[in-house]
Amino acid sequence: MMISRAALIGLIILFTGVRLAGITVTLQTQAAIYLLGMVALNLPHGGYEHFANLRRRAMRFRGKYIAGYILMAVMYIGAFILAPIVGLAIAIAIAVAKGGGGDLYALQITSGTDHIQSRAHQLLAVAARGGAVMAVPIVAFPETFHTFSSLMIGMVDPGGLTGIARYFDVTRILIGVGYAMVVIGHLGVGYMHRPADGIGWIVDAAETILLIGYFVAVPVVVAVGLYFPLWYSIRQVAREINVETATSRGSDLLGGTDASTGTVALRAWGILIAGALATAIVAVGFWLAVPNPVPSESTYFGLVAFWSVFISVIALPHVLIGNVLDRQRGIWHVP
Repeated sequence: MMISRAALIGLIILFTGVRLAGITVTLQTQAAIYLLGMVALNLPHGGYEHFANLRRRAMRFRGKYIAGYILMAVMYIGAFILAPIVGLAIAIAIAVAKGGGGDLYALQITSGTDHIQSRAHQLLAVAARGGAVMAVPIVAFPETFHTFSSLMIGMVDPGGLTGIARYFDVTRILIGVGYAMVVIGHLGVGYMHRPADGIGWIVDAAETILLIGYFVAVPVVVAVGLYFPLWYSIRQVAREINVETATSRGSDLLGGTDASTGTVALRAWGILIAGALATAIVAVGFWLAVPNPVPSESTYFGLVAFWSVFISVIALPHVLIGNVLDRQRGIWHVP
C-alpha cells in the first residue's frame, strides 16, 4: 500500500514542479503515457483478477461467468453505437465504480473499514474514492476532458457532443459541488462511527484527500492512465496477498498442488494466451463495429479515445459480472 501512496505523491510533486517551472506537457506526450499505463501495465492485471477468481471455481460456474461476460460486453458495444452519449455516461460511471469499489475492498483488508457500517455508507465511500477519477478532472481540466469526450463520441457520431456542450459550464459546477458533498458526507459519517482504537478512518481520509490532490495536480490524461496501474492494481495485489485463497469443488486451473512445475507453467502459459486472444478478438470486433475507431488526425488522440471506450466494454462486465452478480466470491473477495 505504501508503494501506491508513494507513487501518487511522487507524481504530484513531479507535475507540480513541472507546472511551477512553466513547462507544458503536450497532449501528445500525455496520450503516450496514457497508452503505456492503460494498455501495457493495467490490462494484464484485469485478466489476472478474473483468473484468480475462476481458478478454483466449478466448471459450470466458469462457463456461465464467461458467457455472461461476453454477452454484457456485446450489449454495451451495441448500446454505445446506438446511443454514444449514454455509452459515455456508462463509461464514466464504470470508471468510478471500478476505482471506488476495488479501493474499498483493498482498504477493508489492509487498514480496516469499521467506520463504514451501512450499505448506504459503502456506496458513499465508493462514490467518494472512485469519484476522484472522473469528477475531479471534470472540474480541474474541463477543456481536456471535453476534447477527449468529443473524440470518444466521435467514434460513432462526429460532433455528437455539440448539442449538450453548452451545458458543460453548469454541469461542471453541479458535479464539483455534488462530489464535494459526497466526500464531506463520507468522511463526516465515517468520523462519527470510527472506533476509538481503529486507524481505518484516518487512512481512508488521508487516501481520499491524496486521490483528490493527485487528480488536481496531474494532467488528466496522464492521471487516468497511471492511476489504474500505480494505484488500483498495486492495491489489489496487496489485497490478494492478505486474503486466504478460497477453494471450491471446482478443479484448479493450474492443476492443483499435485501438478508438476512443468504442468503448472504450461497451463499458466495456455491461460495467458487464451486470455490475450479473447481480449484481442473483442478489441478487433469493437474496432470493426464502430464507424470511426480513430476519430482524430492525431493517432495518439484517436487511440486514447478508442481505448477509453474499449476498456469500458470489458470493465462493465468486469465489475457487474465479476463482483456485483458474483455473490459467492468475486474479483475483490474479502473473507
